[in-house]
Amino acid sequence: MISDAHRHLGVLPAYPFYGGPPVHPDVTARATLDELVADLDAEGTERALVIPNYGVPDPAIAFGFNELCVEASQKDDRIRAGLWVSAKAADAERTAQALELAGEPGVRALKLSFLLGGTVHDSRPGLDLIFSAAREHDLTVHVHTSPGAASDVDEITNLVEWYGDTTRLHLVHFGGGMSGHIKLLSGRFFDWVTAGKQVYTDLSWAIGFAPRWLAAEIERRGVGHDRILFASDEPWGDFAGEYARLRAVTGDGELGTHVFTSTFDTLYG
Repeated sequence: MISDAHRHLGVLPAYPFYGGPPVHPDVTARATLDELVADLDAEGTERALVIPNYGVPDPAIAFGFNELCVEASQKDDRIRAGLWVSAKAADAERTAQALELAGEPGVRALKLSFLLGGTVHDSRPGLDLIFSAAREHDLTVHVHTSPGAASDVDEITNLVEWYGDTTRLHLVHFGGGMSGHIKLLSGRFFDWVTAGKQVYTDLSWAIGFAPRWLAAEIERRGVGHDRILFASDEPWGDFAGEYARLRAVTGDGELGTHVFTSTFDTLYG
């Protein structure tokens, strides 16, 4: 059974990224539950955590997909919903509205990203509110990571230190690139696990060496096998590629069972 711990729902408007013409790079974005379910059926995906699509620098669009994701989770028991939230002061009213949905059936996560602005250190009041809501409703906080800028692992480390004792954190993309992978794999990730931090991760977007090294370190250290999830990040990721890469290093044994099924149950089931 395959459980996908990170994919998106909602179609974004065309946008002139990086000074170019308006484009739709997320060509497999889905607007409806029926389209999403057809994809799950084609892939063989049994369950999925579905999060509002984002990327266009207008947070109102991502917030606008929250109810769509909640509705999808309530109409199809294969789907769990993540709610888009923001720690930015400018987004406080919209985040408060989003958190009103946190107790709805089917909601399992709060999605936090600094790609649309803000930083960890200038957003502490908003972060306290989000993590408090996650604890109240027993939700996982789903956090984007990337190499450099406001989502760099060095910044996101603060969230693990501040909140990881009492709240589950899913660190998306395992650092998102070379520097992030090495920072986490050289010890930081395993130090958190052994210290009792409730930290989890997926390897969507990971550079090829990272899944191999992670599997080897889990075997060597004897910890971390129950902290890794499979995630496609569709439509920004590629299901077939992400699945093949992770299956190749996890196999069909205990590690593979955790990655593709059991750990999803722990966080989102």
